[in-house]
Amino acid sequence: MAVEEKHISSAVIRRLPRYYRYLGELLDSGVERISSNELSERMKVTASQIRQDLNNFGGFGQQGYGYNVEYLHKEISKILGIDTSHNMIIVGAGNLGQAIAGYADFEKRGFIVKGIFDINPELTGHSIRGINVKMFYEMEDFVKNNDIEIAALTIPKESAVEVANILVKAGIKAIWNFAHTDLNLPKDIIVENVHLSESLMRLSYNIASRNKDKK
Repeated sequence: MAVEEKHISSAVIRRLPRYYRYLGELLDSGVERISSNELSERMKVTASQIRQDLNNFGGFGQQGYGYNVEYLHKEISKILGIDTSHNMIIVGAGNLGQAIAGYADFEKRGFIVKGIFDINPELTGHSIRGINVKMFYEMEDFVKNNDIEIAALTIPKESAVEVANILVKAGIKAIWNFAHTDLNLPKDIIVENVHLSESLMRLSYNIASRNKDKK
């Protein structure tokens, strides 16, 4: 399905993976079609919001029928770009890097971990899910020669900027940044920041607010 060029809000984009996940669960349960009201009850998003979100991409639903689950699941996978595979590397083979490398669902979504890199020579040859850890100095050539699109940074913030610039020079297209610092990179480089401590602080705020309401 061709989608017209238009600005899609970041809020809609954040919800798309949730739609994809819930539709996948419906498929696994043998559900063939679902109404926006039924999907609303499952996702705790209003039916009108679901219709508005999907109308950004053409709608997909039929009045009196609802949504064909398998078709909608496939169309959202195309919108998210996960109907094709994306080669990625992980920079930093510590606990977080190893946890990401060990998450098998990435491959199901088309994200293929091709290499893992670290500066610690003691990790040379250490295998994580069949992938041998390589040394940092090998990274730039590896990115250039293996069609790597995405790099996950799981390294200290002190090293993140320098490493990110090396990756950009090597031709990386996107960075999944777990380092606790913002990266000032060229506009054509896509950066997704994942600041775990900030997420916990938001959780803490919500707990504190709820406790105040109870007083």
